[in-house]
Amino acid sequence: EQYVDLNRSNMKHGDALAGLTQINMFFENSTRTQASFELAGKRLGADVMNMGMQASSIKKGETLIDTALTLNAMHPDLLVVRHPHSGAVDLLAQKVNCAVLNAGDGRHEHPTQALLDALTIRRAKGRLHRLSIAICGDIAHSRVARSNILLLHKMENRVRLIGPPTLMPSGIADFGVEVFEDMKEGLRDVDVVMMLRLQKERMDGGFIPSEREYYFRYGLDAEKLAYAKDDAIVMHPGPMNRGVEIDGEIADDINRSVIQDQVEMGVAVRMAAMDLLARNLRASRTREVMA
Repeated sequence: EQYVDLNRSNMKHGDALAGLTQINMFFENSTRTQASFELAGKRLGADVMNMGMQASSIKKGETLIDTALTLNAMHPDLLVVRHPHSGAVDLLAQKVNCAVLNAGDGRHEHPTQALLDALTIRRAKGRLHRLSIAICGDIAHSRVARSNILLLHKMENRVRLIGPPTLMPSGIADFGVEVFEDMKEGLRDVDVVMMLRLQKERMDGGFIPSEREYYFRYGLDAEKLAYAKDDAIVMHPGPMNRGVEIDGEIADDINRSVIQDQVEMGVAVRMAAMDLLARNLRASRTREVMA
């Protein structure tokens, strides 16, 4: 919360990361996540360097491990990593001597997205427990869905997953969620509606008949949203595909949509995460010096 207030003030800068070097390694395209991590680092006083796939030696055949060892030799303090392969961030973290933040790895996890979504929900609904929350769309390919399911379930919320069987992971009901194929039934009396885009870049077959048919059955429009509670909020991690998973008027409805609030919370949450890691990093180094 303190970083939300800081970002809204005229003086947006702190010194929690002063003297530290942050490297952002993004091997997948990103707008919101990369920009917010960069802003978060700079607003906390870090020296920030961005390294994309096109500028890395991985493009020339270097392995991720060799890239990690190379960067480790330069003694960075924080690595922010997004990678298309699940588990890649954990692998890299085992090879470096600095703090590592997962900015999304394949279909696996997107921890800071779940945290910013949780903060957005709490600020909009006044609490983060015992809510009915529907996550709708491409669940099978979504790291956002996985991270949110884990966090929201831990906070004693009732989580519903809505989507066609082709986009629903097998065994997902074992995570303590309810699964619905019919969107109207799944949205009935929910407090929060979280829409997900179709992750076409992770699809290798015909998961849906067509985008038009998908929108007819699973696109969030006024008719379907009417099944949710009157004060239900609408969320989307972005990027949005208007007319595919969400109607443009719903996305822009200032009385229901908190999509831009999610973007704002992203900077604050990532500032808080890096502040915490920096504190732990400095404490660890102090103990090493004193040992």
